[in-house]
Amino acid sequence: MRSWRRLLAVLALAFMATGAQAQERPKIIIDDEGFALMHLMLIESDKVDVVGLTSVSGNVWANRATAMQLKGLEITQDEEIPVAEGATFPLVNTEAMTDRWEALYGKLTWKGAWMKEWVEPTVQSTPAYYGPHDPVELPGGNAKLKKSDEIAANFLIRMVRENPHQITIVACGPLTNLALAQRLDPEFASLVKELVYMGGSLNPRQVLDNVSADEFAREFVNSPRREFNARFDPEAASIVSRAPWPKLVMIPSDPSTGAQLTPELIARMAKVATPEVAEFISGMETGFPMWDEIAAAYVLDPSLETEGDDLYVDYNTQFGPGYGDTLSWREHYQPGLGEQKAHVVRAIDAQKLEAMMVEAMAEGNTAAR
Repeated sequence: MRSWRRLLAVLALAFMATGAQAQERPKIIIDDEGFALMHLMLIESDKVDVVGLTSVSGNVWANRATAMQLKGLEITQDEEIPVAEGATFPLVNTEAMTDRWEALYGKLTWKGAWMKEWVEPTVQSTPAYYGPHDPVELPGGNAKLKKSDEIAANFLIRMVRENPHQITIVACGPLTNLALAQRLDPEFASLVKELVYMGGSLNPRQVLDNVSADEFAREFVNSPRREFNARFDPEAASIVSRAPWPKLVMIPSDPSTGAQLTPELIARMAKVATPEVAEFISGMETGFPMWDEIAAAYVLDPSLETEGDDLYVDYNTQFGPGYGDTLSWREHYQPGLGEQKAHVVRAIDAQKLEAMMVEAMAEGNTAAR
């Protein structure tokens, strides 16, 4: 009788453990060049567990991105999430090379940390220009939180090895950190559960009929394969595209032309968010496409996608007019140089995206009570 009871107890414990494991939230590491709505969507959501942030140079330099991430975690009161600072410079590309490229082949719409002025008048403000090692003083003061002692590439490798096949990486900036991690540890990519990255461009079309949306959509008329994250560090994008990820999802520029951050959406999110988060998002500049937010929403619910494709993808690393451009092939047409097949999200439900953003802010408010 005791043996049967012991067996029943063991089976009950096993069942409980299985149930707990099934309910465990997916682990997420966000690799990006700042702190914005994409971070808030994943951190505030009750559907995933963000276990780390890594910074990289892109829109701003890595040291400023790190400071922004630390400040963001204080705002959300998620101070236990580690922040590891990443690569300051691209693998090969430089500001001087970009200036030379523009002199030869024409002006870029957006240059991120190298941006000094818009080529023509825009509704968006001109960002302040800083050097890569300039001291960082954020508006309202810097966070009291401190960054990790690890550099981002080492942090990524350690976390993936400690949690094999459990971590989804959401990368929404240049892919320098991931390329470095893969070169340091050739098994790195194979131990990740999934990589979802915002980058590359196939054939975007203007969807929203207003001036601010056109500021970004118009560049694709003559340069449909150019996108900032890949253009900032083409060599890193190529390395990542050839790495052996178990699952690779690409969010190109294409769906972003139909999804724009508006004052109305800001107001909807602020209404349901915590007071601290509401104040933060209310100060965001509107009029930009929601590139990164699409990636975050896809991680939370892939049914956001309304049109997709499976393509082999790589990036042009030849210094010429197509430097950094997206290369893609259907099955049988790829050159076979290591490029991996990616699931490409080509269109999304913009209304569902907005609803998911509002829902995530509300979930964060509920969890804070």
